[in-house]
Amino acid sequence: RSSLAPVVAVVRMRGSASSHREAPLISQDPLADNTDVYAFVSPASPDKVTLISNFIPLQLPASGPNFWKFDDNVLYEIMVDNNGDAVEDITFQFRFRTETRNPNTFLYNTGVITSLDDADWNVRQFYDVIRIDGPRRTGRRQGLPGELPSPPVNVGNRSLPNYDMVAADAIRSLDNGIQVFAGQRDEGFYVNLGVFDLLSVPPVDFNTPDSTAGLNVHSIAIEVPIQMLTANRRRPGAATDANAVIGVWSTASRRAFSARTGKEDKQFGGFVQVSRLGQPLVNEVVIPMGLKDTFNSIPPTQDAAALPAVLHPEVPKLLKALFSINSPPASRNDLVTIFLKGIPGLNQPPKVKPSEMLGLNVAIPPTASPNPLGVLGGDNAGFPNGRRVGDDVTDVALRVMAGATPLTPAFNTGINAQLTDGVSGNDVPYLPTFPYLASPQSGNP
Repeated sequence: RSSLAPVVAVVRMRGSASSHREAPLISQDPLADNTDVYAFVSPASPDKVTLISNFIPLQLPASGPNFWKFDDNVLYEIMVDNNGDAVEDITFQFRFRTETRNPNTFLYNTGVITSLDDADWNVRQFYDVIRIDGPRRTGRRQGLPGELPSPPVNVGNRSLPNYDMVAADAIRSLDNGIQVFAGQRDEGFYVNLGVFDLLSVPPVDFNTPDSTAGLNVHSIAIEVPIQMLTANRRRPGAATDANAVIGVWSTASRRAFSARTGKEDKQFGGFVQVSRLGQPLVNEVVIPMGLKDTFNSIPPTQDAAALPAVLHPEVPKLLKALFSINSPPASRNDLVTIFLKGIPGLNQPPKVKPSEMLGLNVAIPPTASPNPLGVLGGDNAGFPNGRRVGDDVTDVALRVMAGATPLTPAFNTGINAQLTDGVSGNDVPYLPTFPYLASPQSGNP
């Protein structure tokens, strides 16, 4: 089993299995860095879909006195394509506003925070949610009710002895059965990142430490009735329904220009997309370095630029050259199917235009006992049919790149079907209900 470790190391050095600092420009802009996207039929409400987009990677919980927060100058968006043409049909936009109530203290809070309106809480964030039907810049806009509160970050047990109770109040129910939450969460993506130390990883024993354990992210989560997302505005009765598959991705955009003085940062001009994520793999281990920033800036309709990299990926070449592991020969149409089209009979919409996003069949119900390997583990409710918070996308990605799928049966065996980074799960349990990602790690346990 230890022979698997260097294989994992080589694959992981090209980028993590989710977008944590995945491209040169966005690595300098963490507040706009889209780290993970999740889309799944809600286990606690199977008539709804949960969409989650995470930002601000690898947060140390004790990052005070100026703790991490969403950027007031960033437009955060989650898009849904419900007819397979790679154009968004529904967009949820999130804009944030920060309020500092006491400029005469350096503290985030001056006493114990017991509620979302506690006078001792100094630095607060609020946000608006806009739904757009049609293209996100020209479609019909509908503001969802009211300005909503983001919960405090988990400063520490002295400041927030009942953090879960305070944060739970930030889960807000909107019209038509929608729930929404935007705030700090535990980093639920588990992975071994020790490979960045000159490929130094321990032998794979399935007890490898989770490199993201103890770290946080900022999450935007929205739970929406299924019929509000499909093309015909109905809940599909069967997985074979032509309207059952939706595509999901998320972006962050900044104004085109900024002017910075010693005390403020003003931004103006039109919005420019600076981060994009759907599948937790393509920009990380498929797109070459010279195209990564371009990929972050383009819409899915322009993903033909990514096709050569998908057809002729680098990782299988490394597996062969360094470890004599054979993968399917190029051109890798199996990867085009999995990453750009969707799997026929599972999550490929009719008349699909190849593009990078999470394809989710909303008519496949949640699994009572989810398999973290998702479809590769015989669980069609999981990745790459959407992505649940507990899906082991690292192991799935390694095996898919090695051809260990039913689409290439000759390689769906042996070491190809055993590749793993050795991390078997998250360091803390996920929540059984919305927003599903666990409460953030405390800055002072």
